[in-house]
Amino acid sequence: MNPLPMVAVEDIAGHAGYRRLASLRGVPFDLRYAGTDNFAGIDLYGAMDCAWLRTEAADGLEAAAAWLARRRPGWRLLVLDALRPQRVQEAIWQDVAGTPMEHYFADPRRGSIHSYGMAVDVTLIDAQGRESDMGSGFDEMSEASHPALHAAHLGSGVLSAAQVAERDWLRDAMAHGGFHGIPTEWWHFDFGDRERVRRELPRIW
Repeated sequence: MNPLPMVAVEDIAGHAGYRRLASLRGVPFDLRYAGTDNFAGIDLYGAMDCAWLRTEAADGLEAAAAWLARRRPGWRLLVLDALRPQRVQEAIWQDVAGTPMEHYFADPRRGSIHSYGMAVDVTLIDAQGRESDMGSGFDEMSEASHPALHAAHLGSGVLSAAQVAERDWLRDAMAHGGFHGIPTEWWHFDFGDRERVRRELPRIW
């Protein structure tokens, strides 16, 4: 159980330790849950301002973007989701619990790392702002999205070498910012240890 009191997303600007995504150098964002281009096909955030991260995660994302800019000039990270309030996670869970989709979302009783401002969903864009071909779409809940299955997907032709290479660029950039990915979603990255985050940081409501 998280020992710290939760913070309402409406009050986040008044709490220390958070940064607006708009303040990050070289990191554009397009929050897909703030529109209809997502798995649910509806605006999940409404009037809530979810364009925030914990300061340490925001700083790491800037570092990842800087590394990418040096190694692959013209290419940038594009943030697709960042802070996801607990109330949104609970609403999502009501819809996906008991379905195959539940494996792609954290049970809100335990807590999504997004709800602490310590996880981010990202992709790559080129100098013209075009998203990389990653072989599956953001929030595509299928095995084609699983980094853990890259070798098998290459062997079967589900993914091309070029698509895996794009995922590798994304993973390497994020690693240079202190982030680590998960086995089932090429776009999702956590900053820091999940258990420490859940134990030591406030959750955003």
